[in-house]
Amino acid sequence: MDPRTPVLVGAGQYTSRAPSSTPLELMRLAAEAAIADTGAADLATRPGRAVNVAVVDSFSWGTSDPGSMLATELGISPAETVYTRTGGTGPVELLADAAERIRLGTDVVLIAGGEAVRSLSKGSYSGGPKQPAGTAPTRLLGVDRDAAHPAETAAKLVLPLAFYPLLENAIRADAGRDLPAQVAAIGRLWGRFAEVAKTNPHAWVTDPPGPDAITETGPGNRMAALPYRKLMTANIFVDQAAALVLCSAEAATAAGIPRDRWVFPHASAAAQDHWFVSQRPHLHRSPAIAATGRAALGHAGVGIDDFAHLDLYSCFPSAVQVAATEFGIDLTDSRPPTVTGGLTFAGGPGSNYVTHSIAALVHRLRAEPSAPALATAVGWYLTKHAAVVLSAYPPATAYAHHEVSAEVAALPSREIAVDPSGDATIETYTVVHDRAGEPERGIVLCALPGGARAVAASERAAELDGLLEGDPLGAKVQLTGVSSFEFPV
Repeated sequence: MDPRTPVLVGAGQYTSRAPSSTPLELMRLAAEAAIADTGAADLATRPGRAVNVAVVDSFSWGTSDPGSMLATELGISPAETVYTRTGGTGPVELLADAAERIRLGTDVVLIAGGEAVRSLSKGSYSGGPKQPAGTAPTRLLGVDRDAAHPAETAAKLVLPLAFYPLLENAIRADAGRDLPAQVAAIGRLWGRFAEVAKTNPHAWVTDPPGPDAITETGPGNRMAALPYRKLMTANIFVDQAAALVLCSAEAATAAGIPRDRWVFPHASAAAQDHWFVSQRPHLHRSPAIAATGRAALGHAGVGIDDFAHLDLYSCFPSAVQVAATEFGIDLTDSRPPTVTGGLTFAGGPGSNYVTHSIAALVHRLRAEPSAPALATAVGWYLTKHAAVVLSAYPPATAYAHHEVSAEVAALPSREIAVDPSGDATIETYTVVHDRAGEPERGIVLCALPGGARAVAASERAAELDGLLEGDPLGAKVQLTGVSSFEFPV
């Protein structure tokens, strides 16, 4: 084996229900668990060893170089610190970066991420500690740009909670299902996630509900954005962290870490769909997910049926369904599509969920090493995508990361009309509800006669009723030219 082969040797998670937590505290505890999991307590602190500390973007901790502060907490003198921009693909980006640094001579990389959103929302944590102006990590990974098009923003289409239901109704339109059938399908799918969460000792929800409770609207499960009830959405109000330890095969051997604790990254890939949702020709598909799958699985020399363990990124049901379509996964087969229970029930908020899923897969592969594992990642509004193949056995071809956005960018896109007026046809829609569960704003994506797509919204009772009563898919509307729409009288 090449001595610079990257190996996952430690994985730790930490879930806190204490009255107050901070991301730094949570990351320290998860990192200590990951280091202890290696069985080599001095792996990251032994003199002469080159160690990097890499941290996933933290929504609840607004500082520039958290890696340096985490390193101080752990007694590590890092050769480099790395941070990511916002997005759920950050953990895979850090894993790929770590593998490259290990190939170039770094001995050990600690990856960590943590959120204290529950404590922040309760006012028991104020967002610190801060760092002096001008502080920066050695490297900052990822893409940083406005996530929504101006036409989407004008229609107040800016939150994931509004975008993903639009994708869900597009999936329904393609499948030819009515709304009750789609909701029932979501309940069955999310029920599978809930069953897995019951077996996860780190899950935030310790007694998740079954399919009927997931689909029933009522106290504790208000309508959030049609067709999603609260129990169909990601739960960000948790205090959690996860960490991974990667090192070279040479460093693992020198530290005496037994081979049955090694997990190997075989391949990873990343791509972006057309950046703005309204540009995408088919809202129920993702060419970028398909491209990452071809690249990662092709490099690893495996097919989708070869995987014993799956974790599909699960911020909302539409994300899971689109990924399953592009990978060719049957969501009703015997393999659960998650090893954690997903973002609704297990947690893992902000950009850090996939650190949790990879940590869970490390332990699963040690216990059941016969077949490989696949984890996927998503950023923004099904915009950024990544996938990683892991195995308890060394790769036949040396690990590599593939960036395949260029092949997706070359595909056709839809023109987004700005302040259009006149006739249009609803392609998909949602109704955003307030925290009391009352309809607040209807949003539609519409096809214009020339083929462009328009984004429009309305808070008028007549339009809300028109979206909530019956099935408006394919219905005609009038666009008013101010990012709004009306149903013909």
